Amino acid sequence: MSIKESKNNIQWEEVYKQLEKTQNSIEKNFIPTIEEKKKILKARAKAIAQESKLTQQPIEHLQLMEFILAYEKYCIELNFISEVYPLKEITPLPCTPNFVLGIINVRGKICSVIDIKKFFNLPEKGLTDLNKVIIVHSEDMELGILADAIVGVQTIALKDIQPPLSTLTGVHAEYLKGITKERSVILDIKKILFDEKIIVQEQIES
Repeated sequence: MSIKESKNNIQWEEVYKQLEKTQNSIEKNFIPTIEEKKKILKARAKAIAQESKLTQQPIEHLQLMEFILAYEKYCIELNFISEVYPLKEITPLPCTPNFVLGIINVRGKICSVIDIKKFFNLPEKGLTDLNKVIIVHSEDMELGILADAIVGVQTIALKDIQPPLSTLTGVHAEYLKGITKERSVILDIKKILFDEKIIVQEQIES
């Protein structure tokens, strides 16, 4: 019989069965040492930890701009802020509520500015060089909010936000989104933007 014929006559199916049987027998009779057991347990623990990381839900955060109003710290979510503009020339508007400071020109675009301290009946501080206008927007609404000074930007976890307490700031809870651990007040910009008192209905008579 030639070599070629010999190869063709090999029963490969039987060979695979025998190999599988031998492998099962080896695994069945295999008794790991203490060190090998430790390695196996360590590998399993690592695999479980990795799987836990993959399945764990990411912690949601809020990015906030913090600023000063009447000696207290307030925050606005960054996704509602277009830009921060220095308070320069402002044109008063007649026939508007006292909290409407006036209008400013932001690179050719007219934007109304409100003094939120007057809107919330907070103590007056007066205008200084530190005053900034925070341009906020939501859908089709946009306006400027006067800030006494800008503190900075911070990121906090949603789980760390406490329920709003109107007695803490004097601001009605309906305009608040919550309080940070540092006692900074998070404003609900949507509520402010679409408040009926903010949308001026009066027309200037010609």
